[in-house]
Amino acid sequence: MSVDTATVKKVASLARIAISDADAERLAPELNNILGWIEQLGEVDTSAVQPMTAVIPNHLRLRDDVVTDGGVRDSVLANAPAREHGFFGVPKVIE
Repeated sequence: MSVDTATVKKVASLARIAISDADAERLAPELNNILGWIEQLGEVDTSAVQPMTAVIPNHLRLRDDVVTDGGVRDSVLANAPAREHGFFGVPKVIE
C-alpha cells in the first residue's frame, strides 16, 4: 500500500486536522515508511510464540464463592432516610 499526498489530505480531513500542501508532501513518505515497518512485522514467524495478555505474569486472587443468608437488612437500612416494608423508600418520579 502506498500513501500519496491526496490520501494524506483525506485522512487529515477525516481526523478534522488542518494540513497544508507542504505538510502533506512531507508526511506522505513518513507514512509510507511506517506502513513498510508494519509489513515487515507481518513477515515475522510467530507460530511458536504463546499469546499473552501482559508482559508480567498475573494471577487472579479469588475468594471462595460461599452462599450466605445475608441477614443484615436492618443494619443496612439503619441510615436510610426513608424505609418502606424493609426496602429503601424513594420519592415517586413518574406520575
